[in-house]
Amino acid sequence: MASSAMKFLVLFAICVLPAFVSATARPVKTPLTVCGKVYCDTCRAGFETTATTFIAGANVMLECRDRKTMQVHYTANGVTDSTGSYEITVAYDHGDHLCEASLVSSPDAGCAKFAPGRDRSVVILTSNNGVASTIRYANNMGFMADQPMSGCAQVLQQYLEADEDI
Repeated sequence: MASSAMKFLVLFAICVLPAFVSATARPVKTPLTVCGKVYCDTCRAGFETTATTFIAGANVMLECRDRKTMQVHYTANGVTDSTGSYEITVAYDHGDHLCEASLVSSPDAGCAKFAPGRDRSVVILTSNNGVASTIRYANNMGFMADQPMSGCAQVLQQYLEADEDI
């Protein structure tokens, strides 16, 4: 009787215990959230100004590619809310992948052209980078208005005056 109990304990220690330990030692994959905003460059300045407005209903895509092959491994989409903000939940860590949020479309026909250099944002989607938060912020991305709105000369003058003070 003692012999069969001993065999069971040895078998348990050899087979079951290592599997249990390795299963519990794996890192927990915590979802990450990518947050950002989409704006309309109403003065066609090439950057955000005090006259900039934020776009509700803009479509944003998140794409992660293998750095070596550039093959797409993950995509997700988001839509901006009434404040021009979007959140995209990413289910797992993307380690060494190159991930970018990019603009897809604007619901505003008068502000639907991608602002040069402001149509995408690189996002680091790994939990092994020393950042305790699960939120990752993408730089604001923007569209350009077809025509500058009235009053833009005064808005841009503010920035010229600020440069002269430096």
